[in-house]
Amino acid sequence: MSELNYLTKETLAQMKEELNKLKTVGRAEIARQIAEAREKGDLKENAEYDAAKEAQGHHEAKIAQLESAIVTARVIDAKDIDTSKVSILSKVTVTHLGNKKTFVYQIVSEKEADLKLGKISVTSPIGKGLLGKHVGDIAEVTAPSGKFSFKVESITI
Repeated sequence: MSELNYLTKETLAQMKEELNKLKTVGRAEIARQIAEAREKGDLKENAEYDAAKEAQGHHEAKIAQLESAIVTARVIDAKDIDTSKVSILSKVTVTHLGNKKTFVYQIVSEKEADLKLGKISVTSPIGKGLLGKHVGDIAEVTAPSGKFSFKVESITI
C-alpha cells in the first residue's frame, strides 16, 4: 500500500465525484467507442478499434490511481492543525534570505498543489524544507535551480 495521502474534505469529495464520473459516464463512452469501431470490420487492421482500446487502458489506469488515492486518504481538519510548527495545511509566511522577498505558502497534498494559488506540495523541495520548522527557524531548501534559505516569519491556518 502506498503512503498516506493527506487531503481536505473538499478535495476528497472532488476526487470521489471524479471517480464516480469515470466509472459511469466515462466507461459508457469508451464502451460506445469500442462498439462503434468494432462494427467497422476486421479488428486486425482497425486503427479506430486500437485507439479506443488504448483509451480504455488509460481510463482504467486513471480509475485505479484515483481509487488508490482515495483509499490512502486521510482527511485533515483545520481545527486539528498545530500552528506552533509548519505542518500540512499550514499557511507559512517566509522571507527568502537571498532576495529578501516575502512569500505566503500553504502546505498541501500533491493533489491540491497549485503554485498560482500559493499552495505547495508537502513533497516539493520547499514543502519538505519547511515541514516541522517553527517561527524564526531557517529552512535550507535544495531545489533543481539551486539552494535557498527561507526564514519562517509566521504560521497560521
